Amino acid sequence: MDLPLPDTALLAADDLAVARRVLALEAEALVLLAAGLDARFGAAVTLLAGASGRVVVSGMGKSGHVARKIAATMASTGTPALFVHPAEASHGDLGMIMAGDAVLALSNSGETPELADLVAHTRRFGLPLVGIVGRDESTLARAADVALVLPRAQEACPNGLAPTTSTTLQMALGDALAVALLTRKGFSAADFRVFHPGGKLGAKLSRVREFMHAGDEMPLAGPDMRMDAAMVAMTAKRFGCLGIVQHGALVGIITDGDLRRALQPGQAAPRHGLLNLTTAEVMTHNPRTIGPDALAAEALHVMAGRITTLFVVDADRRPVGILHLHDLLRAGVA
Repeated sequence: MDLPLPDTALLAADDLAVARRVLALEAEALVLLAAGLDARFGAAVTLLAGASGRVVVSGMGKSGHVARKIAATMASTGTPALFVHPAEASHGDLGMIMAGDAVLALSNSGETPELADLVAHTRRFGLPLVGIVGRDESTLARAADVALVLPRAQEACPNGLAPTTSTTLQMALGDALAVALLTRKGFSAADFRVFHPGGKLGAKLSRVREFMHAGDEMPLAGPDMRMDAAMVAMTAKRFGCLGIVQHGALVGIITDGDLRRALQPGQAAPRHGLLNLTTAEVMTHNPRTIGPDALAAEALHVMAGRITTLFVVDADRRPVGILHLHDLLRAGVA
């Protein structure tokens, strides 16, 4: 006898209900975490920020996986940090923890036995210890200089066993610490790029001057040039535009769009007279520009819409380069 096949639509609906329940439980727990933060959070940031060495992050099991991520986030945002496995610490890796370091230890129960030697090491050598724990009266909470206690929240696992909500809270609190440290240090987007030189993120954090075309590559003309000569100058360059400069400053731009608009019926430049006009009569005044030290991502934002070329100017609006959208696309900025 063949058994009936399960209704996949019903299964999918059940899956969706489970997912929404998990996310709702974890979202509620995050609200509780934010509401419960007090002066101890600021004290923890002060301890970690005061370390002349590294922030050593440690945890066992799922807390260990979260600890690795927290260490990576801190290291990439200006706080030197590394992960030390607590079990390996007991077999020689305590030597990685030096004077000047601070320790951030994660344990939901606060009773993780593998952390005992690491905690004892911090007490013996007077190293600052911050704990992220789920129980205020736990061994780790009592040993720590500052204990950040997670709110009591239901694990999203229906059996209440698998670390789910608790690890989400650990991760979020680690992010909060990393961002607070970043803010205290005044860590900027330029600093961020130093630690993220590769890939799309590195490209977005590059400076405009790294992509712009300068010198003779810039298509420039004066305001009194006749349009017949101006169109020759535009064609000689590959940017489809012409910057109009007066007394050294960029005062306007002529693009292919300006030419099409000038040739439309009813405009001031009839077809037979366009070539006799001057660039000042056709140009768009005060075009959008950007500085050479602006981020590439900022340039992309300025160009959003229908702009494909952007003149790069200094503080006196003197053109120092020109940027094409294709340069940013090739570099992976978009």
